[in-house]
Order: sequence, then structure tokens, then C-alpha cells
Amino acid sequence: MRPTIRGRLHAWAAVAATLLAVAGSAAGAPVATANDDDLGPAIEAIMHKPEYEHSQWGVLEIDTATGRTIHSRNANQFLIPGSTTKLVTISSAWHTLGPDHRFTTPVMATGTRDGATLNGNLALVAQGDLTMGGRTKPDGSVDYTNIDHTEASLPGATLTPENPLAGLNQIAQQVHDAGITQVNGDVIVDPRLFKLPALDPQPTPLIINDNLIDLLTTPTAPGQPAQLTWRPQVAPYQVTSTVQTVPPGGPTKVQVAASPDGTQITLSGTIAADAQPLLQISNIQDPNAFGRTALIEALARAGVTVTADPTGPNPQDALPASYGDDPQVAAYVSPPYSQYAKLILKVSHNLGANLALCNMAVLQGSKDCFDAFPIEHDFLANVAHIDPTQFQIADGRGGVPSDRATPMGLDQILAYWLGTPDADAFRLSLPILGVDGSNGIDCITDCPAKGKVFAKPGTILGEDLLNQRIEVGAQEEAGYLQTDDGCLHLFYIGVNSASSADLQSFLSIFNDVNQISALMQEQASQHSHRTRK
Repeated sequence: MRPTIRGRLHAWAAVAATLLAVAGSAAGAPVATANDDDLGPAIEAIMHKPEYEHSQWGVLEIDTATGRTIHSRNANQFLIPGSTTKLVTISSAWHTLGPDHRFTTPVMATGTRDGATLNGNLALVAQGDLTMGGRTKPDGSVDYTNIDHTEASLPGATLTPENPLAGLNQIAQQVHDAGITQVNGDVIVDPRLFKLPALDPQPTPLIINDNLIDLLTTPTAPGQPAQLTWRPQVAPYQVTSTVQTVPPGGPTKVQVAASPDGTQITLSGTIAADAQPLLQISNIQDPNAFGRTALIEALARAGVTVTADPTGPNPQDALPASYGDDPQVAAYVSPPYSQYAKLILKVSHNLGANLALCNMAVLQGSKDCFDAFPIEHDFLANVAHIDPTQFQIADGRGGVPSDRATPMGLDQILAYWLGTPDADAFRLSLPILGVDGSNGIDCITDCPAKGKVFAKPGTILGEDLLNQRIEVGAQEEAGYLQTDDGCLHLFYIGVNSASSADLQSFLSIFNDVNQISALMQEQASQHSHRTRK
């Protein structure tokens, strides 16, 4: 065993022992509340703001070097986890699939070949690939922005520069390189990998651009139509805009409407001349039909003619029961799963987290995505050695009302990683305060904790119709604090049952939790410095 791994195992053992002690004895001893009243005046001032009068806070901080509990408040109580649930989902998927797992999406040629002509069909056999090359950078890593297009409702959401159709373009070129220039037949997406689960957002075996159409409105001169760009441009999708540019400081309010089948999209409203480009999205209602048409169009660009009508429903019924001796004429190979895990964690990719359940189930031979939950249970109990009853989970992303987790359970998952060879890779896959991912927008300047807090945030918002406010079910962080001298602390900080007037004021709650994590990092650094002295 390498010395670094041995050291991590020793540290993990100390932390695990402390976490078990905090949990109390089997006889029902009360939960320890180490340093419960010693969070410091700066943190307490935040927690006692008027907007948190009816809220509940959870705190747990563990020094991994000594196993000592630094702070603990409601550490063994169920709290709403939000997207910190992804720590469970992605830890399980990372272990089950393996960090080097790649998804290979083949294209099979059914029928007969006559030179460069295929008398038959091309079948793209979907394999649950999250991005199909749509975010892959030249170095093979997966691209993301701090606020992803899947969160286009949030201010500052932006697009990555990669072509969402890149994977299909590669496949089309491979078909051409295989010597096929004419398909006397059809192109069919084979979506039989798994049954569509009752999850929101719903994962599908074929996913192009997260099953979204991106709509970017950019202001021009006052009184002039705003500029519209959209992608991916695939028939029969059409987008029209009547958005007008208004003087600086004017209202920016753009509405998006779509036909029932999602193919006719309209934008209306106004955008201020001094506003930043506004990103919005519209759902692709039929990913299989969309993917079929997109591939036929990609084949045309690559010099391959398909005789079938490029638009219309996906003719799934024409697929063979199996492919037998049918040749594979193309395949797209994804980046390693560790890159997808990083994307899901960095931007809190809800579709990717739910898809991870399907990925795990398929690997175990099931078409039922909910068969991933026994896999997760086994991972927690027998691999990470964590009591699964510290969690209540019914999806992959943390968006089901019944989802619950204890701060202790989340910290135990973080402790588990310290005993693995992928400890650093996992930690660096989390959003980094002031640097990147969901927490990249806070702690940017004059912040000693910048780059030293690695944590998955979780947010649950709802409507308070009685008071015309936003109900903040949860805002929290779970991850690692790195002290100035390089030591790691496990931590959880979160608030349940807060309230805000609107989405903009909610950001102050998000900032408060991040500010507390920054203060905890500074305190941990001061403590570590005093201990070393």
C-alpha cells in the first residue's frame, strides 16, 4: 500500500470513529453537541438574521487529522438535503461504474450492402451517454460554466462553446469512412436501454444538449429588435422572436412559449440595452425523433444520403429484436465517467444525477432505473460502511419532497473518500469557492477562503402563495475545508425553512451559507496554526 493511501486510511479511521461517537451509543445516548455554542460571533450574527427566525440550522465540522469534532449542531437530525443528495448518487455511481468507464454508442447497419449503398437501416443504439460529445473539449475533458444552461432561470447562466451536435457529427463521418454514402432506408434511434423512469428531469437513453434548445437574446440599440441565436438547429424546430430592445435601465422580461410538440418556439418581451445577454431554454419533447433527425442531417453534412424523410417520429417498431451479425459501422466513445461526475457535481446537473441511477441499473443488467437504489444501499452499507438509514432518497438529484439526510451521513460520505485512491479527484470535482462551479460566483475578491472550500451546495425552493414569497426549503453546503497549511476538515452547514421575498433576495441566503463556510475555513486555519505552534 502506498504511504499516501495508508495515511488517508488512518485519517479516515480517526474521522469515522469520531462520527460514530457523535452519533451516540446503541443504547440511545443523546447526540453530542461539541462546541455547539462556539460558532463565533460572525457566524452567529448571520444565523440570527430576521429572515432565519423560523429556520433550523445544521452544522458539523470534523478535523480529519485528529478526528476531533469542531462544531456540531443537529448533526444527527434529518434535514432536507437538496442537491447534496448528489454526493450519495455520484459516490455510488463512481464506485459502481468506475471512474474510467466510458459509454460507447454504436451505430448498426441492418440490411445488405451493395458497394457504397446500404439497403436497410442505420440504428443508433443509445447507451445513456450524458453529453454525446456536446461538451467535450479537445483535451478530452468535459466543459462547464459556473451557472449551467440547465439552470437558465438563474441570472448569469451561460453556454459552453462546444457544438452540441459534435458526437453525431463524429458518428456521421465514421459512417462515411466505413464506405457508406447512400442509405436506402431509414435512420432509427434505438432507445431500449432502459424504461423511462418517473423522475424529474426524466433521463432518456439518448440525450442531445441535455434535451434542451438554447435561446440567447442579446440587446441591440433601443427601439430595435433584439438579436436571437439558438442551438442546436435541427428540423423541424423553428424559433422566432419579437423581443424589443428598450433604453438602458428598462425592463428585461422575455417570455418563452412553445407548441405542444416543442418544435415551434416563440420569444416575446423586452430587454434593456445595457443588459447582459439573456439565456433561456425550451424542452425537446421527443429526444428520439430529435436525435434521429439530427443524425440524418449530420449524415448529409458528411456526404451520406438517406432516402427516408428526415423529420417525423422515430420508427422504433422497425428495429430488429437483436442485431445478430449486423455490422457496427460507427460508434461514439464518451470521456471517462469521472468527467461526467465532475460535471454533475460542479453545476448540480439534475438530469445527469437522475441518469446516474439508470447507468447503475443498466450495468447490473436491469432496465428499471429504480433498481439503482439497492445498489446505493449496498454501497453505503458494505463499501462506505455508513448506516443507510441516515438518508431517505427517492431520486438521484435531491428534488423529491421526501428526501432527507443527516449532516453526519453526508460527512461520512466525505470521510469515505479520504480512504480511496480517487480522494483528490473527487474533492476537485466539487465546486470550489470563488473559483468554479456553483460556488464560483461567491468569495471572488478579498476572501481568504477563496480556493480552499470544496463543497456541494444544495437548494430547494418553493412557492409561498399565502405571503407571495419564495419558500427556501433548504440551502446548504457539504464538503471539505482546506486550512491554510493544507489540512482538511469535513463540514456541513445548512439552513432549512427560510424565506425570501423573491429570487434576487434568495441569493442573499445562498451567499450567507457560503459566507459561513468561508468563516469556518478561516477559523479552521487559525485553529490549525495555533495547534502547530
